[in-house]
Amino acid sequence: MTGKEQSAALAAMQRIALIGFGEAGQSFASGWRADGLAGVITAWDLKLEQPAAAPALREAMEKLAISPATSAEKALAGAGMVFCLVTADRAADAARSYAPLLAPGALWLDGNSCAPTTKHEAARAVEAAGGRYVDVAIMAPVYPRQHRTPILLAGAPAEDAAAAMEGLGMQVTVAGPKVGDASTIKMLRSVMIKGLEALVAECFLAARTAGVEEAILASLMASDPGIDWPKRSSYNLERMMVHGRRRAAEMREVATTVSALGLSPRLSSAIADWQAQIGELGLAGGEDSLADRSDRILAALGSQRALAH
Repeated sequence: MTGKEQSAALAAMQRIALIGFGEAGQSFASGWRADGLAGVITAWDLKLEQPAAAPALREAMEKLAISPATSAEKALAGAGMVFCLVTADRAADAARSYAPLLAPGALWLDGNSCAPTTKHEAARAVEAAGGRYVDVAIMAPVYPRQHRTPILLAGAPAEDAAAAMEGLGMQVTVAGPKVGDASTIKMLRSVMIKGLEALVAECFLAARTAGVEEAILASLMASDPGIDWPKRSSYNLERMMVHGRRRAAEMREVATTVSALGLSPRLSSAIADWQAQIGELGLAGGEDSLADRSDRILAALGSQRALAH
């Protein structure tokens, strides 16, 4: 289907709403805009109610041909598809708050990184209000693939959601018929992905402090030459610096998932602590350098400790 055909097909559909306009929402919107698909999409974010944050967020929406709604009610009115892209700790609250505003039969596409138990809670709220809930798991960073990032879907309306999302150029796979079939895969994958980030932080911040990071890197390169350790480690630190708070919220949901499976989430909880500690420093990614990022994190941690005393 060409971009023009997609645009025509989308124009014939009910409106699409984005709830939350963070990294995922903006990345999807950017991809849709490039495909000529953004004209009938509106967005709502709680930051639109904050005088300090609203102007920049509204400008970002308008640049991507997304209409900023003046209220959640306006965003959801008549929307046949609603992408909920908030944060893991806000996902259930968002479902409870906005479900009563949904059009009958609207698809609620919950793309937040949550435990299956949290998704079941959100599903109950949406379904009680007459909406159709879909468990959506975004399985890779949304950049550079934007709306074509691989996505898993689950739940009774998953097949209908897959057809609608494919009409938007999205790359989706139905994981199963039950809420949780997609999010379980996402959660348990995150133990490894976010865990590697936390291991890098603990290893290289300590190694930098001890002055042995070059020896550590040489040893890792010798043991596993298939990984560019300096580049991968620098990238992992950047993820934590820029997105650590959001990742910490996700890892708390992972801990809930692991606990529900009858296992101790001792590592998931520790990963959440590392992600939160680095994310809360409020540092930009900056130069793509393991040494530079390590030094800035260590300096900020040192300042934090000094203030605490």
